[in-house]
Amino acid sequence: MSTLNNRQFLLARRPTGAASRDDFTFQTVPLAEIAPGQVQVKNEYLSLDPAMRGWMNEGKSYIAPVGLGEVMRALGVGRIIESQHPSFAVGDYVQGVLGVQDYFVGDPKGLHKVDPTLLPLPVYLAALGMTGMSAYFALLEVGQPKPGDTVVISGAAGAVGSVAGQIAKIKGCRVIGIAGGQEKCKTLVEAFGFDGAIDYKNEDLHAALKRECPKGVDLFFDNVGGDVLDAVLTRLAFKARVVICGAISQYNNKEAVKGPANYLSLLVNRARMEGFVVMDHAEHFGKAGREMAGWLAQGKLKSKEHVVEGLETFPETLQMLFNGENHGKLVLKV
Repeated sequence: MSTLNNRQFLLARRPTGAASRDDFTFQTVPLAEIAPGQVQVKNEYLSLDPAMRGWMNEGKSYIAPVGLGEVMRALGVGRIIESQHPSFAVGDYVQGVLGVQDYFVGDPKGLHKVDPTLLPLPVYLAALGMTGMSAYFALLEVGQPKPGDTVVISGAAGAVGSVAGQIAKIKGCRVIGIAGGQEKCKTLVEAFGFDGAIDYKNEDLHAALKRECPKGVDLFFDNVGGDVLDAVLTRLAFKARVVICGAISQYNNKEAVKGPANYLSLLVNRARMEGFVVMDHAEHFGKAGREMAGWLAQGKLKSKEHVVEGLETFPETLQMLFNGENHGKLVLKV
């Protein structure tokens, strides 16, 4: 019988507005024994993502909501400490849905092996994780950038936006990032190679878009929604593409989601706006991962992680995403 204890965050109620510690139950329970076909994983890092707020809501979405009383869903990387599955051995490192807890015990379906000797483990939650996959497929498959295109990325200093902008540069585009604060904008240009940056907190967004995109926006990669989406719609070029990858400005709304008032720009410019869910492209993750690993090795792509220590800090650390406090991929070190 295991003598280990497992700390867990369970969803206690559906949040209204921003999620708080009161929306979770933090408990410590004996670590469950594994059954035939199962594995036991010691979680080392957990991915904190804006999508987690949506997973707490009841109602129809692209994925079933987290049930009340269930361990909060989270992607993570960890080390297998016990296995009764022929494909996984003790000592293997894996990536997958591990939950906000110290240990995962269960069927390893959906878990993938990763190599910590090639790259630090947090990178497998960033550029080579779901955020990297989101950037890759939303930009290349949905956005379809062409060399010379002007590409605008909102939430550009975040996990998905920073990777999407770098991939656009690799593909020969001119890339403008929208972020909050001078430090983030400086990072976009100096660290990630963006051609320009717009500080939406300290300058007029419409004037800045006109300055940075004098010929219009060919491809808008949106992670923010709301007023930012509305502003960029007014600058669309002919046959522009708008990719709806996220809408972080809307996730904590207590009122109805704010839709785009300037959507007729799509009609005038014969543009298209298309939503994106990363799991639609799951069968091609391997190919994308290999290509991005090559870019990382060549120095063409940089992965930036913002690591916070302590499982017990989860509710407060999650809010960093919505307060704009993270610089790069937000990761919780268990």
